[in-house]
Amino acid sequence: MDIQEEIFNQIKKYNRIVIHRHQRPDPDAIGSQMGLATILRNSFPHKQIKAVGKQIDGLSWLGSMDQIDNDFFDDALVIVVDTANQPRVDDRRYINGSEMVKIDHHPNDDSFGDLVWVEESASSSSELIYDFYDRFSDQLTFDKEAARLLYAGIVGDTGRFLYPDTSAHTHEVVAKMMQTGFDVVGVNQTLDSISEPVARLSAYVYENLNIEKNGAAHIVLTNDILEKFELKDAGTAGIVSLPGRIENVKCWAIFVEQQDHSYRVRLRSKGPVINELAKKHDGGGHPLASGAKAANQAEIDEIILQLSEIANRNEDN
Repeated sequence: MDIQEEIFNQIKKYNRIVIHRHQRPDPDAIGSQMGLATILRNSFPHKQIKAVGKQIDGLSWLGSMDQIDNDFFDDALVIVVDTANQPRVDDRRYINGSEMVKIDHHPNDDSFGDLVWVEESASSSSELIYDFYDRFSDQLTFDKEAARLLYAGIVGDTGRFLYPDTSAHTHEVVAKMMQTGFDVVGVNQTLDSISEPVARLSAYVYENLNIEKNGAAHIVLTNDILEKFELKDAGTAGIVSLPGRIENVKCWAIFVEQQDHSYRVRLRSKGPVINELAKKHDGGGHPLASGAKAANQAEIDEIILQLSEIANRNEDN
């Protein structure tokens, strides 16, 4: 019996299932969470399937989170998707279930849960959820809504199929999902659209991005800057990939000030591996897409220097 069979047996065993994902979710986090919930609800209408976590306005088109009481976790199976480590799990009650399953595509540095299925080669957790359905398609139900949700997750985590972990299998999965007839164009247009404030912030990023000769780049977005554009931290998601469109930029860091004056750090790369840098600063993630934290300006300066050193080593190789 392999890990997918073990997970499926647990799903069949429990009548209550709670699905969690990570804090500050992206389309893959919610797409995989809600996609799995949709598949299980359609397949097991007698079971109580709940998806929990903070409701994110900008991603509300992917679905609404459920509100549940603490006692719902009694004799419940908890499934955590797209979450590399325990501190990032949204809704801390995830530890209160009877058993826990982890499904993820990030490096498995924190192997939590009773059953752990991690495929680092997968483009996204949404791709894994489709693979899970496909494995047990004789017992599971897949519809347009599940396809819409998982497609959004795949498109989001592959950067519109630009990132290196987009495989032939990824495209095969997408092709199969498209056969359900969901509104592919609508999903793409929603993911691609930005608000006027984000458009103006994009111009600011291009105008003020610091680019070194070795290809390392960074920008610091303070609360004052965000206030000028009438945006908060969540509104900066749309500008994370922008530096990568510049030909000579190899890797970059975007520092976003938080309300406590610490900084959220978004690290991205077109080649140099940056997740080890993220781990040094209370973060982690993929080799080319990670997140970290900076407590103050001194730590910002340290990260900028370390990113530059990574770019230099990449040049040497």
